[in-house]
Amino acid sequence: MNNRSLIRLGVLGALAMGGLVPAPRGVAAQELPQVRLDEAIERALQRSPQMAQAAQSVDNAQESYRSSLGQFLPNINGTTGMGIRSSQRFDPTTDRVVSGSANSYNAGLSGNLVLFQGGRRFKELTRSRASLSAAEARRDDQRFQVRLQTEQLFFQALRQAELLEVARARIEQAQRSLELTRTRAQVGEATRSDTLRARLELVNARQAVLEAETALRNARFALGRQIGERGPVDAVPPDDLDPRPLALTEEEILALAEAQSPGVIAAEASTRAAAAAVSSAKTQWLPTISASSGYSWANQQASFSGGTTSWNINFSLSYPLFNRFQRETGIANAQYALRVARLQEDDERLAARQEADAALRNLETAERAIDIAREAVAVAEEDLRVVRERYQVNVAIILDVITSQIALDQARVDLVQARYDYLLARAELEAILGREL
Repeated sequence: MNNRSLIRLGVLGALAMGGLVPAPRGVAAQELPQVRLDEAIERALQRSPQMAQAAQSVDNAQESYRSSLGQFLPNINGTTGMGIRSSQRFDPTTDRVVSGSANSYNAGLSGNLVLFQGGRRFKELTRSRASLSAAEARRDDQRFQVRLQTEQLFFQALRQAELLEVARARIEQAQRSLELTRTRAQVGEATRSDTLRARLELVNARQAVLEAETALRNARFALGRQIGERGPVDAVPPDDLDPRPLALTEEEILALAEAQSPGVIAAEASTRAAAAAVSSAKTQWLPTISASSGYSWANQQASFSGGTTSWNINFSLSYPLFNRFQRETGIANAQYALRVARLQEDDERLAARQEADAALRNLETAERAIDIAREAVAVAEEDLRVVRERYQVNVAIILDVITSQIALDQARVDLVQARYDYLLARAELEAILGREL
């Protein structure tokens, strides 16, 4: 007997009777757009604002890394210009002062290259590379968080659909008990109180169906929003929802969480970036050596022929003897940031191990709860059958029947909850590890 069979046993009778259970309110399930789990995850990743922000952070980190590489290249500038200015001169022929103009044209090319900066460029390159790794790790972590959120909404929609089936099965059970009391009342073997109690249970069952329908529609709307739909969507159950063994042992999972979870990788890269920032700040105690060169041309005619040209090569060394303690302050701030980053990395490793262990315990508990709930459903079904037979021979009262019905309904609810608690615990563990199991 598969996972869904125990839950649907009571539903089959209701479907066979046809018309005992009202159809869901709103859009019929068969008219809703359907979505599979993998499709829902893909669509959620594409429209997630958090994923867009994480991707933008990676782009910014890549630009910062490229800028760090560019520090090893020279600055090259080109200039050009034209000038016109008035001039006056004395013409001895006419014995007068005449006006005129003088034109000038120029162009130049210059470049500057830092030859030595105390290793600052190498440290900045290391820092930007580590920052890029941290941004990529945070993006991966965000991807699994969006995946987890989508799986939670997807399985919640499936859970509410099955809980609605359980609620409808409760109506079928209540209808059956009501017919039983009416039949016995007709032959004088049941009291009016029996019929009233059975009717009360039927009313409560119908109320439970209404609440389950509302919860299902809310869950489907939430899933639709997650994937960018304007209305509710119907989650298509995967082929296999049975518990399956993990690919790794418990110790391997805890070690993997502590060493390679996305949060740990991001924290480790942030520590490397902070360490590089400390080294970069210390390079301010070393001088900066630069080289520059240029070539220029000037002419009073708008022609490349003629004119004057010149070139130059310069070397310079600069060293701030005193900059009002800015170097000391920068080094102190960088060292403090490094200390905080190391503490955060240590805490992130412990947190990842703790969260992985908690997810494992939830997974183990849910898996055992499934077996317990299956046994409870089987026991409750047999108990209800026996109590009904006892009621028919006037050994039990209708209250016993209703109590057994409620116990069976709760056992079915517990089975549904346990099955989806297992799926969500497994999804949470995968989000912590940053990989599928």
